[in-house]
Amino acid sequence: MLAALGLGGLAVVAFLAGFVAFADRVPRREVALAGTADGIVALTGGASRVVDAVELLASGRGRRLLITGVHRTTNSSELARNVPDFERLFACCIDLDHEARNTIGNAVETRRWTNDRGVRSLVVVTSSYHMPRAMAELGHRLPEVALIPYPVVTPARAEPWWSSAANARLLMTEYVKYIVALARIRIEPVVDLTDVAQRRPRPPAAVPPGPAT
Repeated sequence: MLAALGLGGLAVVAFLAGFVAFADRVPRREVALAGTADGIVALTGGASRVVDAVELLASGRGRRLLITGVHRTTNSSELARNVPDFERLFACCIDLDHEARNTIGNAVETRRWTNDRGVRSLVVVTSSYHMPRAMAELGHRLPEVALIPYPVVTPARAEPWWSSAANARLLMTEYVKYIVALARIRIEPVVDLTDVAQRRPRPPAAVPPGPAT
């Protein structure tokens, strides 16, 4: 019994220590992005993510932008209202993904997009607290693509995590999701969606009708 309690106590201490290390690594300031990439991906979940991603595209940090996880009823015109100065970019250089429903789906659809577009380097735009899990999921499915994180920091997240109960709860929830994702990634094989699509059985060719009798 004492041994079990001791192991349980160590597990709790390890969990809390991991959480503190995770929370301390979450950026509280936006980074100055150096260099450029083939593309940019924005994982939806906050309007500021899309705005920052479009501004990066407009400044030449990438040649094309994917916004993944867009609600099915949302179109380009609605998103463009948030960045009226760059509305023209939605017609030429921005793709919307309406299929993804979570971070795993974001990574799956981003893999499809990078394969289709020949992207080999990618700026990843998402909230600062979500960045570790996003990078883990994307890195798992895009091992051949160089990923450059661009964490979005809102004023509410710029404060130290311990100074706000809401921030602490958010980070604890994200930390649990992060360690679950890491555990799943360790045992989950990467499925090449391009290969899967190519292996799908094709419908039989139509047989031309025979001569009338």
